[in-house]
Amino acid sequence: MNFPDTAILGAGTIGMSWAALFAATGRRVAVYDPAPDAEAKVLHFVETAAQTLSALGWAQAGDTSGLRFTRDPADAVTGAGFVQESVPERLEIKHDLYRAIEPALAADAIIGSSTSGLKLSLMQDGFADPGRLVLAHPFNPPHLIPLVELMGNGRTAAGVLDRAQGFYESIGKVCVRLNKEVPGHIANRLQAAIWREAINLAVEGVASVGDIDKAVTYGPGLRWAAMGPSCLFHLGGGAGGIRHFCDHIGPAMQSWWDDLGHPELTPEVVDTLAAGIAAETDGQSMEALAARRDALVLGYIRQLTAGD
Repeated sequence: MNFPDTAILGAGTIGMSWAALFAATGRRVAVYDPAPDAEAKVLHFVETAAQTLSALGWAQAGDTSGLRFTRDPADAVTGAGFVQESVPERLEIKHDLYRAIEPALAADAIIGSSTSGLKLSLMQDGFADPGRLVLAHPFNPPHLIPLVELMGNGRTAAGVLDRAQGFYESIGKVCVRLNKEVPGHIANRLQAAIWREAINLAVEGVASVGDIDKAVTYGPGLRWAAMGPSCLFHLGGGAGGIRHFCDHIGPAMQSWWDDLGHPELTPEVVDTLAAGIAAETDGQSMEALAARRDALVLGYIRQLTAGD
């Protein structure tokens, strides 16, 4: 699934990252965004991400020669075989965009939406022929994190989801498929559940925001970078595997579930989080924090894929 000509619709945080990755793989990339400073921001991002992409093995990391910019979405998709849509999470914005690009799309073009929570069935209503649209949710930043959550449905044309997966895998992505439509998909729901309890522990005074983050970073987070929770608990069951784990730990786990909190993001709770983050980060800039995150994640990825 080569798709030498691609398009990026929406050059915010996610769109810029996709553009940097697509360009690093040697593809021609048309970028649409109505913001007057979009081109400058994308070019800066491509430059900033070049070292990471080079470390991931993309020989053309940082090369901007294949990028072009336009404020006309129909112009952006003209001739593109693959379109990555990353505009704001509002159905009316997506529907307006889809109506604008549909007449200009190539007959066999595929559109992957980066939506982090909208349902595919609702987004499809923006197309007269929705068969080419798939849900393709990355994890931020998509030029670095491998995960892409994919979904099609009964209105998706035959073969489109397989072709989309082939494309993403060709640029280093690890794809998972949703069999059922739910708000937030898979990974966002999982991290929402963890964050909910992290907030509950903080507002209940069990521990500071910083220590709760440390508990994840230096504890289960390290294991989760290697294997998912079900497989890890299978290992925790020893020779008896997951069945023994459930028999042995299940009752205690159930009591923990029953005691989990249900905090709400009130202004007071947000104030608690903001104060906790200020103490945890100790004045570090967003750029410094992002650089540290990316360097650590890059190291994890390189170790994880060393045996492939």
